[in-house]
Amino acid sequence: MNLRDLKYLVALADHRHFGKAAEASFVSQPTLSTQIKKLEEELGVQLFERAPRKVMMTPVGREVVARARGIVGEVESMRDLARRSQDPESGTLRLGAFPTLAPYFLPHAVPALQKRFPRLELLLVEEKSDALIAQLREGRIDAALLALPIHDDQLHAEPLFDEPFLLATREDGAFADRGSIGINELDDQTLLLLEDGHCLRDQALDVCRLSGAHEKAGFRATSLETLRQMVAAGAGITLLPALATRPPIAQPDHLRLIQFAGEAPSRSIALVWRKSSAMGELLGDIAQTLRTLSSGLLND
Repeated sequence: MNLRDLKYLVALADHRHFGKAAEASFVSQPTLSTQIKKLEEELGVQLFERAPRKVMMTPVGREVVARARGIVGEVESMRDLARRSQDPESGTLRLGAFPTLAPYFLPHAVPALQKRFPRLELLLVEEKSDALIAQLREGRIDAALLALPIHDDQLHAEPLFDEPFLLATREDGAFADRGSIGINELDDQTLLLLEDGHCLRDQALDVCRLSGAHEKAGFRATSLETLRQMVAAGAGITLLPALATRPPIAQPDHLRLIQFAGEAPSRSIALVWRKSSAMGELLGDIAQTLRTLSSGLLND
């Protein structure tokens, strides 16, 4: 057993497919399959159930994979630590972001980070918030852009910015003739929301509870873009985070965006990392760069 074998093991657990795992590991499928089989023989247990079109972990396989992830993560951390001892702003940063933020913030954030930290390699991961928090705990990513609050004693959250929501309606729909509305005017309105698992859904539900609005029964979108298109088609109204409404993001025809008067409902975005991370100082500098960037984006 060696580090290479553990990486193959983790890749197969992630992709649940020998071909895809081999491609991600830059080896042939027979090579990866052979090494996994040798690892199972060495351990004396079956780690995976093999079906014609999928691979499933056995109960002991899940435990072995979890330990393998930790080992691989620790080795990568040691390598990064050694590199940063010579050059604190070099190495690799594995950065996560959730789906209703990543497409709208990262295209601005990545160039700013590359300019400020030119020797730092960025590896980006887009997942729902719960998955990102799990990957942070397991050491699979170094930091993540997440919405507050975060309830985890192992993690440090560095606030970056508050992102206001706008009301999205069809050009001939509810409130379309208004320049702005008060949040209390949403009382008894029905909103289109995302499906379970998206933090934006939870944030929108908080606004609903505050304003007296309701979720539209029988409809839960899988993405923010689905919500946007459904509103443009006249299916209802929804809340969109401000960054998702700024150029270069194109808005559908017939969509109208309305600001909230007074203190607008918003979500708080933070850069989150493990308190035990050896990258704490660097991540603090990255947070400051992102904070400055977001201020310019939201105040344009």
